[in-house]
Amino acid sequence: MSILRTMISSQSDYIIVLKKDCPTCALVEPVIAELEAAGRCSLQIWSQDDPSFPASAASVGDDRNLQQSWRLDIETVPTVIRMEKNVERDRTVGWDRDEWLRLFELEQLGIDLPAFRPGCGSKSVEPGMPEKLALKFGDISLQARRIEIGDMEDPMESCFERGWSDGLPIVPPTEIRVVRMLAGTQRDPSEVLGLTPPDLQPCSIEKVAINAVMAGCKPECDAVVEALAD
Repeated sequence: MSILRTMISSQSDYIIVLKKDCPTCALVEPVIAELEAAGRCSLQIWSQDDPSFPASAASVGDDRNLQQSWRLDIETVPTVIRMEKNVERDRTVGWDRDEWLRLFELEQLGIDLPAFRPGCGSKSVEPGMPEKLALKFGDISLQARRIEIGDMEDPMESCFERGWSDGLPIVPPTEIRVVRMLAGTQRDPSEVLGLTPPDLQPCSIEKVAINAVMAGCKPECDAVVEALAD
């Protein structure tokens, strides 16, 4: 069972997350209408790309900023989540008639549809998006100072000009890359490992991750880099 990143305030029995740009989501639109018409349960519907979809729904939440999708840990749409007192009890993804029947405790649903159709990738897991959403909505707060560069500046050249390299190629340490690197450790980013010469400045887990990014390391190597720095 997926664990919600934060408590979701929902008085509904079920949460459904979908997007218009998905054939399977379009396929289940009449199923959602069927569920609302039956009136046996309350639905909270979130659309990732078009708050007017599905058009047949009584009410649709606007999730174009993907906040709800991130908090609900949505990887595939459509996703149906059964809630009980704001706690997730079960979920299913895509369209699988047997799973929807089980989840909604019904004997008949979507009889005119094929028995199964796989879902589509959630917009919240598109490349780079998990890190962006974690920075925007999560509890990640990078402490290192930000350096803004102009639109006409080359990030690589900017790194060299600041003396961040001894001449070897490096990877610019953007926020997204640093967050992705920190995903490879279980330690607190603010934890200080010691002092770094020659200025004897505190060396934190976050700063180790920044340097690991510049060195071209992958997140799965971050723990090794930390051990070497510790």
